[in-house]
Amino acid sequence: MKFTNAEEVIHYLYSLPHLHPKNDLSFIKKLLQQLGNPQDQVKTIHITGTNGKGSTSYYLANLLKKAGQKTGLFVSPYVYQFNERIQLNNQDISDEDLVNVANKVQAAFEEIKQEDKEFSLVTFEYEVAMAFVYFEQEHCDYAVIEVGIGGEHDKTNVIVPEASIITTVGLDHEKIIGPTIQDIAREKSGIIKKNRPVVLGNVPDDVLPILVKKADVEHAPLFRLKHDFAITTQNGALKYTDDKRSISFDFRLQVEAYDIAVAVKTFLLLKLKLDNQEIAAAIDQTQIPGRYHILQKEPLIILDGAHNIQAMSNLLEVIHAEAKKRHSHVYALVTMMKDKDLEQVFNLFNQDDQVLLTTLDYPRVAKENDFPIDVQRRYNYEGDYREGFAKLKEKMNASDILLVTGSFYLVSAILNWKGKGNAG
Repeated sequence: MKFTNAEEVIHYLYSLPHLHPKNDLSFIKKLLQQLGNPQDQVKTIHITGTNGKGSTSYYLANLLKKAGQKTGLFVSPYVYQFNERIQLNNQDISDEDLVNVANKVQAAFEEIKQEDKEFSLVTFEYEVAMAFVYFEQEHCDYAVIEVGIGGEHDKTNVIVPEASIITTVGLDHEKIIGPTIQDIAREKSGIIKKNRPVVLGNVPDDVLPILVKKADVEHAPLFRLKHDFAITTQNGALKYTDDKRSISFDFRLQVEAYDIAVAVKTFLLLKLKLDNQEIAAAIDQTQIPGRYHILQKEPLIILDGAHNIQAMSNLLEVIHAEAKKRHSHVYALVTMMKDKDLEQVFNLFNQDDQVLLTTLDYPRVAKENDFPIDVQRRYNYEGDYREGFAKLKEKMNASDILLVTGSFYLVSAILNWKGKGNAG
């Protein structure tokens, strides 16, 4: 089979299964070996974490590019188009290159199938292979690789990175890598590699020993936020400090501040040349797709892909503080994947928040009856997210806040419907 356009590639990818019967790396390793192990031809940074891994990936990729490095970036999910998943120097992979690398992966896949009829690939393995083929083909100096889920068994865990990052550990994907937060921490610790530095973000104290022990076993130098480096808010700006540097950045939310600190610390470990002003410029110019995206200022419309307890708790803390400052109401258009902790997430909303449930035409997205019974009783449901958005917008005063959240798919749908800056 040979692909002729990007639509064919994307359609084919989504036709593949999502999981293998056994959760190991044998399939992806066999495929990469057939391709000549492209992942070994590029220096990499490996990033995991329950939240913040996407933001950290973007910050770090921008720093590397600013330092003159040809920089690959592999992230998920996408917000505007699939090509965002694989980037080179902040540019999405072109349709032409997407087709080219997919054909290389497909040829390798078919060669293996001739020898091993039982061999198969899941969607994410295929995407990972495409990314590594592209980064090798483009002679990247560095590639920033965000895991899909977890760490040890994640299909990206086929690299020996220059540094590993664990941004946070919280409850998400418990059915796959849980059920406990300790299980999740152990899974994420799987990206820590022998003699390679690991940078930890805002990790809860109850799982910190698991990560410290793994770093110790692997003789991996460990750098901890609030211990070896810090970031604070001073006079409406952020200030990063470690034993050698003090750098100021434009103000961002607290969770983003942690991601900035982790990205900066990791970058400094690579010993690439940028002065403080250049580091600040690279960070301040970084825009994270689908994260605290302000679509309109009056009334304030914010899109954020928060989709688990930790992320939603952080987001709503900020939104409620802003609403209190404005003496305004919070309206929220929400859908989520039906396999998430729906009950706990909806308990984070205030009693007077006006929440409207919605859905999307996507198999994993919750439909009305997938929401917990008490959530269905509490909130109205509108099956068309566009209708829902319009209904909430009509109710708002100029000082009110409309939050679109619960899923990057919903954020993507609204952005692609409204365009990058038009909320009319």
